[in-house]
Amino acid sequence: MLLPKKIKHRKQHTPTLRRITKRGDKLRFGRYGLKVMESSWISSRQLEAGRRAMTRFVQREGKIWIRVFPDRPVTKKGTEVPMGKGKGDVDHFIAVAHAGRIIFEIDGVSEATAREALRLAGNKLSPKTRFIIRQ
Repeated sequence: MLLPKKIKHRKQHTPTLRRITKRGDKLRFGRYGLKVMESSWISSRQLEAGRRAMTRFVQREGKIWIRVFPDRPVTKKGTEVPMGKGKGDVDHFIAVAHAGRIIFEIDGVSEATAREALRLAGNKLSPKTRFIIRQ
């Protein structure tokens, strides 16, 4: 899974979700991409599952880019812990993906292969996604 090596602050405030993004909304590296259509949190487990699904489908052909990184810690308190006594321990890391953000890019494979690979990766993510092609 993707995890930051070092972070400045161990615990952070809960990130807010905007409606659309103005950065990361165009293809930069590959010919095909997977765009998020609604704002959401994407965990490092979901990103890794999507990456593995794509890599296995294309059988290590082509090149895959992951355009987001899970750098935000999410805390969780243990079960049956009473109220108060501070914030819980870090449970996992998330990437905040606003609507319009490109998550994965792929190149070096045919359009049909890229479409199916990105569909499999999109099924592993919580928000709705769309397949896009560089014009």
